Amino acid sequence: MEALDTVFFALSLSLKLFTVYFAAVVIAGLLRRRPRYPRAAPKTRFAVVVAARNEEAVIADLVYSVRNQRYPQELADVYVVPNNCTDFTEAAAASAGAHIIHCLGPVRSKGDALHQAFTQLLPKGYDAFLVLDADNTLSPDYLARMNDAFAAGAMVCKSRMAAANPTAAPVAGCYALYNALFDLIWNRPRAALGLSAKLVGSGFAVRREVLERLGGWNTATIAEDAEFAAQLAQAGYQVEWVREAVNYDEEPTDFRLSLRQRRRWCSGVMQVAKRRLVPLWRKDSPAPRLRWDMTMFLLAPFTGSVSALLLAGSLLAGVLTGDMAGVTVCLGSMCLAWAGGVVLGAALCLLGGYRLRGMTAAAALFPVFLFSFLPLQVISLFWDTKQWQAVPHRGGARVAPSRG
Repeated sequence: MEALDTVFFALSLSLKLFTVYFAAVVIAGLLRRRPRYPRAAPKTRFAVVVAARNEEAVIADLVYSVRNQRYPQELADVYVVPNNCTDFTEAAAASAGAHIIHCLGPVRSKGDALHQAFTQLLPKGYDAFLVLDADNTLSPDYLARMNDAFAAGAMVCKSRMAAANPTAAPVAGCYALYNALFDLIWNRPRAALGLSAKLVGSGFAVRREVLERLGGWNTATIAEDAEFAAQLAQAGYQVEWVREAVNYDEEPTDFRLSLRQRRRWCSGVMQVAKRRLVPLWRKDSPAPRLRWDMTMFLLAPFTGSVSALLLAGSLLAGVLTGDMAGVTVCLGSMCLAWAGGVVLGAALCLLGGYRLRGMTAAAALFPVFLFSFLPLQVISLFWDTKQWQAVPHRGGARVAPSRG
């Protein structure tokens, strides 16, 4: 029994240390002013790269969004990489004005498609490569603001992500609030402290020199974005956050589909941790702060699953031993956490630029959305997800936030 208590104490202490680290970064970062990039003349020549699987409904919107930028058209080309398509994605993209890159081998994941795309694009002399998803659309000055960051010396940039359809369904609204939360507690503080923004699978741009140094795009997990971010941290490249550049993302409207997508996220980050943590610490890092922060990010799903198991264990132990007072306290804490999550969701509506009208259900369900990550992390801890599955997109009405 004493040994079990020691294990529980060690696990609880580890979780507290993680909490202290992330809280310290948030507080220290929010107390500092994030850097702003001065306006620069258009100079960066972009190749916009889009891996697309059965995206006929949305791909043209993205291509038009790039072609209608307040940026010289001769400095931006769109390349669509159709893979495993059973619809007319390629025809829709070409008709809208995109160049088509045909895959020369099997594509099992988005990372495979990007590997083939960059193999063909790196020799073409572009200054930077912008990776987007097929369901994205861009703010009109998106490329101009990314150009500002590159002109100021950035090597890798991440734009701000917002939901294109926040009021389409409560779960889509929860994604909008989740993006706003990550900007508040992750991207904004880290931008102020010289740490990396969270590099997700779309809305990031990287200079050609970085990819050349890394030997192109070489990822093997289903979380190609997290794996690439780990490679950047190991090489000492900071992912800079460009808040003024906004890409709008069509979010899932079905909760079961959301669970499947987020299960892939959790499992993918765990795969990256198993694959990249040892190389990350194998030799001296040119930027130790980036290595430490990436380590904490990669371990986060594991700590989340441990938290869920400890919570479930405490509830079960209370029921089996008849300690209903402890069970009541635990359940009461969960109710308070739900109430706090609703208030947080309402606040994030305002911070993210969304009107409360149409978002009340999303704010009420936001704590459930966040809490659902815990069982997904526990499942991913024991059952790995190795198959990448596309998320279907409908296109059509695209609702942007009311303000930036």
